[in-house]
Amino acid sequence: MTTDRPTTLDSPALPGPRQAPAATGPAAGPRRGFLARAFGVTAVLSAAGSALGLLRDLLLARYFGANQGTDAFLVAWTVPETAAPLLIEDAMSFLMVPAFALALVLREERPDGPDPVRQLVRATLPWLLLALSTLSLGAALGAPRLVDLLAPGLADPGLAVTCTRITAITVLPFGVAGYLAAALRAHHRFTAPAGIYVAYNLGILGVLLTCHALWGVRAAAIGVVFGSLLMAGLLVGPFLRRLRSGSGRRDRARRSRNALVLIPLALLPVGVFTLTRQAQVFIERFLGSALPPGTISHLNYAAKVSQLAMTAGILICTVTFPLVARALAAGDVTAARDRVEKDLGQAAAVVLLGTAFLMACAPSVVALLFERGAFGPRDTAATAAVIRVYSFGLLAQALIGVMIRPYFSLRPVVRRAGDPSPEDGGRRLLDWYPAAAMAFGLVVTVTVGLLATPRFGALGLAAGNAAGITTTAALLLHGLVLRGIPLRLRRVLGGHARLLATAAGAAALGTPAAGLAADPLLSTALGGLTVALAFAALGTGLGAHEVRGPVRAALRVLGPVPGPSPVADEGKPPHGC
Repeated sequence: MTTDRPTTLDSPALPGPRQAPAATGPAAGPRRGFLARAFGVTAVLSAAGSALGLLRDLLLARYFGANQGTDAFLVAWTVPETAAPLLIEDAMSFLMVPAFALALVLREERPDGPDPVRQLVRATLPWLLLALSTLSLGAALGAPRLVDLLAPGLADPGLAVTCTRITAITVLPFGVAGYLAAALRAHHRFTAPAGIYVAYNLGILGVLLTCHALWGVRAAAIGVVFGSLLMAGLLVGPFLRRLRSGSGRRDRARRSRNALVLIPLALLPVGVFTLTRQAQVFIERFLGSALPPGTISHLNYAAKVSQLAMTAGILICTVTFPLVARALAAGDVTAARDRVEKDLGQAAAVVLLGTAFLMACAPSVVALLFERGAFGPRDTAATAAVIRVYSFGLLAQALIGVMIRPYFSLRPVVRRAGDPSPEDGGRRLLDWYPAAAMAFGLVVTVTVGLLATPRFGALGLAAGNAAGITTTAALLLHGLVLRGIPLRLRRVLGGHARLLATAAGAAALGTPAAGLAADPLLSTALGGLTVALAFAALGTGLGAHEVRGPVRAALRVLGPVPGPSPVADEGKPPHGC
């Protein structure tokens, strides 16, 4: 494989995109109920992984508090924090789910021909392993310089360098896990990919529980490596079983003269966007290292809690992304647009419900989760304040996660041999639009951070994060239309406005309810229940479809409800969820 011209893989060619095909064939959605089951499995396993990750953070807070040692480890954790989105959920998924989706479309169109899935694996996996090994070694060797760049004001850089060299090993298993997970999701196999973070956090917890007294904070770094190996190991068996399904075509593959074109340069915009997005963390660590010890830790704990709401929203498009990719691979732009619009609304509803809860209950949530051992009341107050500021950017974070998947699916790393070459300048420049939008958002993040940090400390950094990511989301919403997915923006923005009003009202009602009790558990329960009920009532009253449908469905369990069925369109693939 070269980086200056396309590489060809044997495979039959398909016709170019079309606007409105019939909902049959490979682009058609799965049977009714499939998405609900897939989402249920993914949600349960992801929730388990998140719960274990939260337990991991609780143990870090209990054993080490928020001090120079945890700051050093969290700087080292920048390596797996960067590698995970780049190699597991974001860049690798953006690249390989559409690639495998196209290969599966080709397999279905020509069942007696060569297997494009196996050809894609042969052409990409060896190069990936070589690149990952090189990156891992480079990160380990460059650890001193990396720590100096990320946190020049760190009190204990030696410990950070040691932990960074340990965590650098994770690059290889993370990349393998991301590749295998993308292949399985394209095959509509979600159970094993959804379980990888359960395996990951179990590995960390095992080492942390048994070795924290012996190795100190280094035990957490070693646990990260052990957990990453468990991630990759979990996926190998399911991947090999899927790969064997096309083994009968192996001998004919080399004799085919048609080609599926692999475009290595398509990697660059995806990788740059993901790294640019992760640069928000770099900015926080860089600016936070000059603030009092413990600031980086407060930002980390706040981000972990805040992102639980955002992660719940992203689960929706994790399940539906393969459907969008396969619809676009078969040229069904209309079905892809409808699915993306629905994902934007559903993700916004989930995230804004979580945002309202965090706004109302942040102090009690942090006290309930973290305030024990070395983590004291002052840490609770500082972390809760950061959570509330972070929450202003959660909707934008989720919407970017939804929009970027179809954006890159329109120019995947592979294309049909019969399609026109995408070498024209205008379309190639659009490949870089997400990275440019993210870079502009980072300028906003840095500007707000520099202006606000001297006066507000960690809250200034969090405000810069929220302002920058919201700017990027607005730009990407426009970019998705430019890319060729004709979103009905008035409908999308109108739905989001109703949801924002719903969340604001729920937070306003939930905050005094949470303040009625001093006990953190009771305060969280009172505030959370008030937020949930207010969100349901206000959303239904304001006509937010994403709220009204589930509310009516819940009421149907108790008795008949007049009006149209909230699931009337569930049987129309691929729009049902």
